[in-house]
Amino acid sequence: MKVFHGKSVFSGTAIGIIQVYKKGGQQVRRIQVEDTGCEVNRYRQATQTAKEQLKKLYEKSVKEVGEANAAIFEIHQVMLEDVDFQDSIENMICTQSVNAEYAVAQTADNFAQMFSAMEDDYMRERAADVKDISERLLSVLHGTGKANMDTAGPAIIIADDLAPSETVQLDKDMVLSFVTVHGSLNSHTAILARTMGIPALVCAPLPLDDSIDGKYAAVDGTNGVIYIEPDKETLERMRKKQEEEQKRAELLLTLKGKENITLDGHKIMLYANIGSMKDMAAVLENDAEGIGLFRSEFIYLQNDRFPTEEEQFAIYRSVAQTMAGKRVIIRTLDIGADKSCDYFQLDKEENPAMGLRAIRICLTRPRILKTQLRALYRASAFGKIAIMYPMITSLTEIRKIKEIAAQVKEELDTQGIRYNEPEQGIMIETPAAVMISDLLAEEVDFFSIGTNDLTQYALAVDRQNMALDEFYDPHHPAVLRMISMVVENAHKAGIRTGICGELGADTSLTKEFLAMGVDELSVSPGSILPIRQIVRNTDIGAYRAKLEAGC
Repeated sequence: MKVFHGKSVFSGTAIGIIQVYKKGGQQVRRIQVEDTGCEVNRYRQATQTAKEQLKKLYEKSVKEVGEANAAIFEIHQVMLEDVDFQDSIENMICTQSVNAEYAVAQTADNFAQMFSAMEDDYMRERAADVKDISERLLSVLHGTGKANMDTAGPAIIIADDLAPSETVQLDKDMVLSFVTVHGSLNSHTAILARTMGIPALVCAPLPLDDSIDGKYAAVDGTNGVIYIEPDKETLERMRKKQEEEQKRAELLLTLKGKENITLDGHKIMLYANIGSMKDMAAVLENDAEGIGLFRSEFIYLQNDRFPTEEEQFAIYRSVAQTMAGKRVIIRTLDIGADKSCDYFQLDKEENPAMGLRAIRICLTRPRILKTQLRALYRASAFGKIAIMYPMITSLTEIRKIKEIAAQVKEELDTQGIRYNEPEQGIMIETPAAVMISDLLAEEVDFFSIGTNDLTQYALAVDRQNMALDEFYDPHHPAVLRMISMVVENAHKAGIRTGICGELGADTSLTKEFLAMGVDELSVSPGSILPIRQIVRNTDIGAYRAKLEAGC
């Protein structure tokens, strides 16, 4: 038995035959050409074909993994049309009299190296996107098409790395798991894997040859381990673990329709986090009580221009109507840091996580916020909408927001447009907001704690930097004390507090949050039922007594 350790992308257990996936060989030779105009035309035609392929991939992935995750294929189309990328290729063809394949490969290498040398993790990962689109162009130029992911039967796919376009083409019924030698937890491929629910590992130092191809293996996605030809004891343990996972999944289905009430009668709200209307099916399927975080920034990220009031209104209204009276908390624009839109024309920042982002953009460009608030207030007439503002650090920001909201209501009143009065809440994501949460609580209707940013700001650790993984500790006592402090100050002011960050789905802390008095947990749809099970089996009073006794 051989054991290899990697980083877990998605938990779960898979047992089966390994299939080593090797990309189609894109052998590129430098060839001198006489008719450079013909080569430029070949390149342009290949670009058009590649764009058509990407459009079909986008349409396929929208159906399977939602708009937010399918957006990468729109990004690839934009990258294909990048003027600098195109000019570099055509210039190389014309000035060096070389074939289109060579010009594409050389330019892609140059751009990939440029991205790889950048300090920002998100930008470094774009090197993989450049390689992906160049592989696609080369396949078209060679007339071979992209390497496929067909398997003879259900298999564990092992690869050096998987591009997003390769991942989305996986036949989920034929893929038990995938494990890659390279890749990162923050890559688009990793995000797609989580959405598709495929047990997966990255950064596992496996040999990509016949020594493992066709061998029997077991993947422990929870602990980040793959066993090649597991011994009898290990195989039995993994099979038992797999059976337990299947039983848990079946048991969770019996919780649909049940209330989120603890053994001692405390009601907890379990909401879902979503990025678009495409995620609504999962929300309803997993029986969420409402939407605790609608990431409205995806409406902007999927556009090449500012979305209009009417476009936003249609989306917000649809979500509100679909939830049929259940609360829908929509977070206002949260662009910045690792989420950027070229048409915003933001200046490059040395430290974007602490730069012009989220509410700071909205308050320095109030027209953007005003347009969004008009759409939100109008949509409030069709359901129970609440508005949440990100990255708040001061009372001044809240008062400026209220001024803009008052202008919006006055305009709507003048125009005779009906609306309800949405609840107004803020995200607590910075130590500053924590420390003045008693003052902030007097100004709003609710808090939602964004534990991802709160952890990085409290610990001074860039959460996008993989090299700092061992220092990024969301269970740090300082983070938990901050959460407890926010809950306490909110309750003193008579408002509720929820958690909408990744920590809200951490089942090892669910009882801790209940003991703190957290009113609401907003998590990915798939986490609703597991947390409901814990809530319904917890006696908060008894758990607090246990904590006080030091047990």
